[in-house]
Amino acid sequence: MTIEHPRILFVDSYDSFTFNLASLCRRSIPNCSIYIIKNDDLTITQLIPYLSLFSAIIVGPGPGSPGNPHDIGIVKDLWKVPGAHLLPIFGVCLGLQSLALEHGAELCRLKVVKHGQVSTIHHTGEDIFAAVESVHAVRYHSLHVKLCEDGDIEELGWADDGEENGRVVMGIKHKSKPFWAVQYHPESVCTDGGGYDVLCNFWRLAQEWSRKVGRVPTPWEPSVRQFVGPSWPNINPHSAPPSPTQRPAVTTKVLKLASVSITRICEILGVDNESKRFALLDSAAKPGRYSIIASLMPSSPQITYYVGDHWLTMSTESRSVRHELTHHTIWTWLASFIRRRRAHGGSPDIPFWGGLIGYLSYELGVSSLNVPLKVSERRHPDVNMVFVERSIVYDNQTGQTHIQSLLPDDQGWIADISSQLEIVLQDAEVPSPTMIPTAKSVVLPDKSLYISRINKAKDSLFSGDSYELCLTAPTRITIPASPSPTSTSWQRYKQLRKNNPAPHSAYLRLHPSTLLSSSPERFLSYSRPPGTVCQLRPIKGTVRKSPTITRAIAEKALAGSKKEVAENLMIVDLIRHDLHSVVGEDVAVTQFCKVEEYETVWQLVSVIEGRLPEGSSGDVDLAAELGWDVLSKSLPPGSMTGAPKKRSVEILQTLEDSPRTIYSGVFGYWCVSGAGDWSVTIRSCFKFQDTQTSSSSSSSDSFTPGDSRDEEWQVGAGGAITALSDADDEWEEMVIKLHSVLKSWD
Repeated sequence: MTIEHPRILFVDSYDSFTFNLASLCRRSIPNCSIYIIKNDDLTITQLIPYLSLFSAIIVGPGPGSPGNPHDIGIVKDLWKVPGAHLLPIFGVCLGLQSLALEHGAELCRLKVVKHGQVSTIHHTGEDIFAAVESVHAVRYHSLHVKLCEDGDIEELGWADDGEENGRVVMGIKHKSKPFWAVQYHPESVCTDGGGYDVLCNFWRLAQEWSRKVGRVPTPWEPSVRQFVGPSWPNINPHSAPPSPTQRPAVTTKVLKLASVSITRICEILGVDNESKRFALLDSAAKPGRYSIIASLMPSSPQITYYVGDHWLTMSTESRSVRHELTHHTIWTWLASFIRRRRAHGGSPDIPFWGGLIGYLSYELGVSSLNVPLKVSERRHPDVNMVFVERSIVYDNQTGQTHIQSLLPDDQGWIADISSQLEIVLQDAEVPSPTMIPTAKSVVLPDKSLYISRINKAKDSLFSGDSYELCLTAPTRITIPASPSPTSTSWQRYKQLRKNNPAPHSAYLRLHPSTLLSSSPERFLSYSRPPGTVCQLRPIKGTVRKSPTITRAIAEKALAGSKKEVAENLMIVDLIRHDLHSVVGEDVAVTQFCKVEEYETVWQLVSVIEGRLPEGSSGDVDLAAELGWDVLSKSLPPGSMTGAPKKRSVEILQTLEDSPRTIYSGVFGYWCVSGAGDWSVTIRSCFKFQDTQTSSSSSSSDSFTPGDSRDEEWQVGAGGAITALSDADDEWEEMVIKLHSVLKSWD
């Protein structure tokens, strides 16, 4: 008996690699449909009546301990279902530990934790390892099992950790029931030899067992979807946007100027007026290419939203209107907003024609994980974006300046700006005034407290609750109010740009928040449809450049470091999961742990890309919002949380005293063409300073031009804590990152 269209039930224990494993199953079990449930969605009593519909179960990995009911949910009950409901099960990591524990094994801690590390797996060559040759597999675990002699569980594979941990069980089977499991992660991008073949063997064994006992899955009942949801991948087109004939055309003029100063263009557009809004996304260093300057008008709509509110506020310089989110989330409301403003006819050579520019907070992502937020005064909006209809885009590679507008009959503005640029930028640039040092108070994180929290984080790693935790702490800078034009936020940005040039710099003055960024890390970019490609470029591993640090030295310190590669690998696997959750199976790691040269640092960078399945990429309606969907499912950035993401964020909520707000979120744009580009908000500083009384009850402070109150800036910094971390080294790394921003206040 061969099951032509098998249905697989996947039990997810809140892991961040689930969709990677689901993708591996789709490749290993031909024509299968996969239904994913959380381990606490149903009780075993509720689930048993539906087990006959499925061909097999996959028990995925997850944080925590198989001995903790909160961590394991219904998984512990699956191994004990009555014989009439028995079906084949394959477990991974936590799944193996649970299977063994429920059949008398002892659960132990590893002496040396294995998170993101590759081990050689020895095996018997039988059952799930039949015809499998060498296996080099990625391990993510701090717990392991010791099997009972003459018990019901038989060892099939093991790792030899030598003096570290000795012999560690890596593969098992039940002697009489159709249960198999592996401790390592077959779905990891760096697992070689123990993934596809092992899952194929499981499916062969599952079919053989079903034939032997005469088990045939019962016909599908559509009503079951209310309990298990749709099969994965579930890719549905959004509601149709206006037809192309209804979309506005982008008007563009291209200038080729002898030399261009991005900061001078900003000053021509009025950036010096601190009471006015301004938006600049600045490629201030290689490999950044495009700089985007918004030419905002008094009528340009600004959208602000606070997590937990059932409304958002849309403001211009003259009025604010509250929009209820009755039938929307903030994500779907913004998607609808852009959908109605889709445009065509812009230059295909540049990524931005107009659209939303701004930032999204760390807490916006935290709320999407259903993790409770810290109770505190909320001043910075969690969504703060402005709709840009007039813009200037400079291409650092070609030297072309694109002046463009989404407004009809706006040739007059384009001509006027073109004339100003051609005249002013040909003149010698006026030197920026020297910043006048201002007395300031800098409150750094407490070293002993930070180190104690590193040690608490490591306790969570050793107990199996996380593989990696990105621990951060804020620094606060208080500056006495000054009317001097040399101590404005714009002058501070120019100083930051000079001292720490970065490919993803930004100056966003979107009241009540002002953000100055010199971020080195792109989070997510997505090209305009058709054929949209989503690309993420996580950075884990940095070495400061100096005359003595050559590429060879940097590669040894980064690509040659077990710790740095493990950190990067964990985030790569997490990001693959996030992409798989939206686009389905077509996700690829196109670059793994390559050392890249930046203006001031060497960095260890990986590249992950995803796209829609063949046949749907031509669906412009779907592809135009693909990147936005990926963004909504991927926050907070995994490089700023750790993995598994949900449990890591929960732990970080207990280790950090205050919300991160803007820091650790993302900033960037979503273009009216469907393209987008978002960077991680690191190496950045920000302040709160309202220019008008907010109409939102969530904003409790106000500011008017000329107010004499002191300025308070916040700078966040931190680092990834792993089992291999040294607390003093992590403190030093955090301080180095912090001072890359703080030196602009000296």
